[in-house]
Amino acid sequence: MRIGIVILPDERWSVAGRRWRLAEEYGFDHAWTYDHLGWRDLVDGPWFDAVPTLTAAAMVTRRIRLGTYVASPNFRHPVHFARELTALDDISQGRLLLGVGAGGTGFDATVLGAPELTPRQRVDRFSEFLELLTQLLENDKADFTGDYYRAVDARSTPGPVQSPRPPLVVAANGPRALRLAARYGDGWVTTGAQAVDDEAAWWRSVAEVSARFTDAAAGREMDRYLNLDSSPVLSLSSVEAFTDAVGRAAELGFSDVLTHWPRKSGWYAGDERILEAVAPMLPKLRAR
Repeated sequence: MRIGIVILPDERWSVAGRRWRLAEEYGFDHAWTYDHLGWRDLVDGPWFDAVPTLTAAAMVTRRIRLGTYVASPNFRHPVHFARELTALDDISQGRLLLGVGAGGTGFDATVLGAPELTPRQRVDRFSEFLELLTQLLENDKADFTGDYYRAVDARSTPGPVQSPRPPLVVAANGPRALRLAARYGDGWVTTGAQAVDDEAAWWRSVAEVSARFTDAAAGREMDRYLNLDSSPVLSLSSVEAFTDAVGRAAELGFSDVLTHWPRKSGWYAGDERILEAVAPMLPKLRAR
């Protein structure tokens, strides 16, 4: 079991830098940040871009892997994004994890003035996004013509440090997205059912989507990531809650779990002292 932490990009680097350094010192295997232009009701507050945030994190850490959770086609074009990722993988000396998703609804989907896509259209676009991004990261050149993206003699030299590219962790819950994760991904990440108030029901939903992914993967072995904080119970609400959640995820066959750095209020509100108490336990939890 590998254990990661998500650090929202909602604080200036004078505050956030300490968190990224501590994530490595605490012994987390990977650390992530959200890739949004604005997120839920935090859209009116401070918010920073994922790529420069991860670049700064790469400069103050040495071991921990760093990832986008998850990169969004709502506002990213694969040609430019591949250049950013190549630079980030180089700066981090091959520690980049590339989490990608289909792009949700809300602020990110409307802020650029384009019509909001239907769920089917978002998955159609995601398929093109994955295909072109993979081509760009694995080859020196790429041409592509789709309904949502085009590339004409796009270049990606020198390519990423990691070969053939940084590990691709694909977010998916629905049937078509699960098939895309199985086709393109090195890993799969799920939130389980959204907006579920009952913890037991949420864990049942996680088991169900995990079984569907097993069918979609058709025997292919892949890393499996679970966002623990999609549960109605915040994973770092107590030491007991965290150890229980990690144990349940392990029983369901997940190779990796994600928790969130406690915030003072609102989303993922909690006490950093719980995080400090959990940190010494990570080696034992990792052995599960």
